[in-house]
This record gives sequence, C-alpha cells and structure tokens, in this order.
Amino acid sequence: METNHKSILITGGAGFIGSHLTRLFVNKYPGTRIVNLDKLTYAGNLENLKDIEKKENYIFVKGDICDAELLKSLFEQYSFDGVLHCAAESHVDRSITDPLAFVNTNVLGTVTLLNAARAGWNGNFEGKLFYHISTDEVYGSLGATGFFTEKTPYDPRSPYSSSKASSDHFVRAYHHTYGIPVIVSNCSNNYGPYHFPEKLIPLCINNIIHSKPLPIYGKGENVRDWLFVEDHVKAIDLIFHKGRIGETYNIGGHNEWKNIDIIRELCKQMDKKLGRPDGTSEKLITFVKDRAGHDLRYAIDPTKLTEELGWKPSLQFEEGLARTIDWYLANEKWLNDVTSGEYMKYYEEMYSGRG
Repeated sequence: METNHKSILITGGAGFIGSHLTRLFVNKYPGTRIVNLDKLTYAGNLENLKDIEKKENYIFVKGDICDAELLKSLFEQYSFDGVLHCAAESHVDRSITDPLAFVNTNVLGTVTLLNAARAGWNGNFEGKLFYHISTDEVYGSLGATGFFTEKTPYDPRSPYSSSKASSDHFVRAYHHTYGIPVIVSNCSNNYGPYHFPEKLIPLCINNIIHSKPLPIYGKGENVRDWLFVEDHVKAIDLIFHKGRIGETYNIGGHNEWKNIDIIRELCKQMDKKLGRPDGTSEKLITFVKDRAGHDLRYAIDPTKLTEELGWKPSLQFEEGLARTIDWYLANEKWLNDVTSGEYMKYYEEMYSGRG
C-alpha cells in the first residue's frame, strides 16, 4: 500500500501514541519520507523507535514545536505535504501542578505549527493535510449514561483538557479563516506498550512487579473508555487518508471500565503471569485522595468513524491488557530505564556530535 503524501511531519513521534504512529507510517509507506520532530521531554523516548531508526525513509529531528524558525526551516527543507500533530503535554496531574507548560506546548505550540504550515504551503493546499490528534477530555464529564459524539459541546475541566480544547479551536479556526485543510480526531484513553509509567495501567504494572502500593484515586469509581494504542493509530492512518477535510472523528473502543475494575483485572492477570498466589497483587491497592476536578466518566461514540470509514477496534480489553502486561514483563530494561531516567542517555549516545 502507498500514500499520495511524499513527505510527512509527525510531531511528538517519540512519545507513547506518536511512536506507534511513526512506526506504522515508516513501515507501511516506505516511499514516503517520515520526519519525526520531538523535544524529547520526559515522555519522549528514542528507545521506543530503535526498530526503525535506521530505515531509509525515517528522519529524527530533536526540536520544539514552539520554535518558529526551526519549523520554517523544516518545511523549507522537507516540503511536507502532511502533518500529523501528536506533540502534547498530556498528564492531567502535571497540568494541575504546572498549567503554563500545557498552555505553551498545547496551545502556543499548535498555533506555531499551524503558522509554519500556512507559510510553508503558501496558499497551495492541494494534496496537503494538517491532522490534529486530540482527546475526549475536551468534552468534559459524563453522567452514568450517554456518549460523547462529534456534536458534543466542549466543557473541559482541567488545565490539560482546556489546553487541548483551545488547540482544537485554533486548528478549526485556521481551516475556516485561512483555508488550511485540517482534520481533528478525539480519542478515548489509550493503553499498550511503550506507555510512560505515570499513567494508570503502566504505573500499576510497574508497581506490581516491585510489590509497591497501587494508588487509586477516590474509590476507583471513575469510568474511562479504553482503546489499545495500535487500534488508535490504525484509525489515524485511515482518517488521514480517507477522512473528509474539515471534519472531526471520535475514536473510541466501546470499552468502559471503572478504574478499580481495571486494576483488579490487572492484578489477577499479573498474579498468574508472575506465579504469585491469587489475590497477592490486589492487597497492594491503596485508595488515595481524589484528584482535583476529577471527571467521573468518559465514553466515546465512534459511529461516524465506523459508518464512514469502516473502522472498529480489533481487540477486546482483556486480550489487549494481557498483551500489554506481556510486553512490559518482556521489556523490564525499558521500564527500568524510563523510571530511572537512563533512557535520556540513549539520545546522547545516538545523536551527540551530529549537530
């Protein structure tokens, strides 16, 4: 299979979702140049991409989406006809501690990237696309019933979701004001390999391995719709190539779980895989003070994506969770490197002295 795009910029391509997306595009479209621009903050890790780093169609650039001069030079050098914008600060707890970091990256960074695309394409939008990857958290919180659709009004509740909502609005504004061809997708919670262990599932996997407490907010009653990351990036690929310009697509798994039920399932599977007596890991569950402004429930209705483009998730949650656990158990060096900070040395070893 090939794509009409000959040069694609992926921002945040060394992060969790970004690395899966970069791998998919590099391997699936060998005739297309894929440039991965990543700042390599704590969640960006080149070890996520060791299997493709020597591919002829892959280029890594260390840099910041807020750097207008760098973006200008990259558009001039590589003549991008597609942008897949993944780069974002994404952890809600961090956004509560440092909201401005989220404004800078998620809002100012997105606008800087939009400006670079507008200047680089200079009114010639034929065959061009700016694809903005966003989150379901922009819609706010659901009660016990109902689903987020593409028509749901925005109602963000955290600094993180507010910054993503703002970036979504800017992307659409640049489409309406300047004619830039854009698509936005909003996805539910992702899980899978290469997830930085500050998020719920990899954090608890790591803590179970080391028999450390499993911190659960409140009573664990918060509900999320979970999607295996490889299914997410397959949806992005489909939307990027077949989605309608100016449209929004919601990507979800029809897979709602309470946090406490996820962790109990995780404990059960890990006890079995680690050869521990049933119930061993569940004893590590520790309820902690709830997060400020913690949304009760998110749930996506992906009907539009399914009916227009034929997408549906490939894995049931228990199977996806088993694959995720197996990956972390088989990649303890990766896990140890990211939790200790050792992974940062990989960039220096790979790229020091390259200018």
